[in-house]
Amino acid sequence: MRITKIAPAQSFEREFDGIATDKSISHRAAIFALLSSAPCEVEGYLMGEDTLHTLHIARELGLGIEQKGNVLRLIPPRNGICEPHKVLDCGNAGTGMRLFAGLLSGVKGHFVLTGDEYLNARPMKRITEPLSAIGACINGRENNAYAPLSIVGAQLQPFDYKSTIASAQVKSAMILAGLQTAGQSRFYEPLLSRNHTENMLRGMGVHIQERECEDGGYEVVFEGLKETNKQLEAFKFQVPADPSSAFYFAVAACVLGAKVKLKNVLLNKTRIEAFKILESMGAKVAYHHLSSLYEEVGDIEVQGGSLKAVRVDSRIAWLIDEIPALSICFALAKGKSEVYNAKELRVKESDRIHATITNLRVMGIRCEEFDDGFSVYGGELKRARVSSFGDHRIAMSFAIAQLACGGEIEDSECIDVSFPHFLTLLSQITAVENANES
Repeated sequence: MRITKIAPAQSFEREFDGIATDKSISHRAAIFALLSSAPCEVEGYLMGEDTLHTLHIARELGLGIEQKGNVLRLIPPRNGICEPHKVLDCGNAGTGMRLFAGLLSGVKGHFVLTGDEYLNARPMKRITEPLSAIGACINGRENNAYAPLSIVGAQLQPFDYKSTIASAQVKSAMILAGLQTAGQSRFYEPLLSRNHTENMLRGMGVHIQERECEDGGYEVVFEGLKETNKQLEAFKFQVPADPSSAFYFAVAACVLGAKVKLKNVLLNKTRIEAFKILESMGAKVAYHHLSSLYEEVGDIEVQGGSLKAVRVDSRIAWLIDEIPALSICFALAKGKSEVYNAKELRVKESDRIHATITNLRVMGIRCEEFDDGFSVYGGELKRARVSSFGDHRIAMSFAIAQLACGGEIEDSECIDVSFPHFLTLLSQITAVENANES
C-alpha cells in the first residue's frame, strides 16, 4: 500500500498547463472510433488506468491503434466489431462498462464485461433493464444487478425511454444501442446530464436533437443508423483538460487564499457547475473562452478568499464528481454547508458520502451524514492520516485538504485511475513524499 505524505503549503500564484485531459471524452473517443467509417485522430488521449482499459477493450474488438507522440490514430475494424477471444476487463471504469454494454448489445457475438472489485459492486440494473426491454440479451450477477455482464448481440428495437435518474452513462448506453436500430428513438432524463455523447456523435454526422421539456427534463431524439444507412464520419480533435481534475487546484486556491489559472479546460456547462458553487461561496472565478469544435474550451482563473457556507441541492448530476473536493471548501467556510439529493454518491467508486464524512471527522471537522447527503460545519482542518477508500476522487480531495495542515493518505495508488501525474503537479505547491507500507 502506498502512503502519500503532504506537507502544509503557503499561498501561491501559478498557472497549471498540464492537468489531466478529460476522462469522459477519452472514453468516448476510443469507443466511437469503432463505429467510424475512416481512421480518427485524437491528441491528448488520457493515459489513466480507466481510459487505458477502454482503449485495450476497443483493440480487442478490432480497433487499430497507432501512436505518434501525443497523438493516437484510431483505425476502425474493416468488417465491423469483432467477437473477442477473451473476457473484456474494464478495470475500475464504470463509463467503459456501461457504454460498451450498450454498444455490444446490438453487435453479433458473445461478449463478457468484467471489472475490479469496486466496479463489480456497482449497480448495473440501470442499464441491464432498459437494454433488455429493447431486445438485448444481457445477464449479470444477482438477477442482472451486478457485473460481470454476459452479452449476446441481438436485434434491437427503437425505443421511447424515460429514465428516472440523470446519468450520462445510462443515456450513452441507450444511445449506442439505439444507433443500431432501424427507426427513431427517444431518451428522456429529469435533468440534462453530461452531453459529450450527443456532441461527439453530432460531430460524426448523427442526426441527434436535444430539447428541454416543460417539466425541466431533457429529451434526446435520434435516428438509428440502420434507418438512414449512414456511416459515421471520422473525427480529429485535441482532448481538453478535465474540469473535474482541474477543480482540485481551484479548491487548493480556496484553501490557501491563492490564485490559479487552469489552462485549456473543457467548459461544457454540465461540467463546470462546481466552479459556480465556488463563486457563490465567495471565490472569484473568471472564464476565458478559447475555442469550440465539439465542445467549448478555455482557461479558468480562480482567486481564493473568505468563504461562506452554501446549500447544494440541485443540478447534482453536473457536479457529482466534484462534491468530495467541494466538501474541503465547506470545512473552511463560515457556517453550515449542506448537500442534498446526492444519493448517487453512495454508488460511485466508493460510498463517497461515508468516505467524505469519515475523513472530515478525522481531520477535526464537525459534520453530519444522512441518506442523500451531508452537512459540514466550517472549522479548522487538523493534521491526520486518512483513507482513500480505494477511490481516486477521495484521495485527491483530501490531498488538497492537507495543504492546510499536512497529513498522510493511505492507498493513494488509486489516483492513477484518472490523474496519473496529480502528485507531480501538487509537488509544485508543497512537498509530497510517497512511501510503501505493507
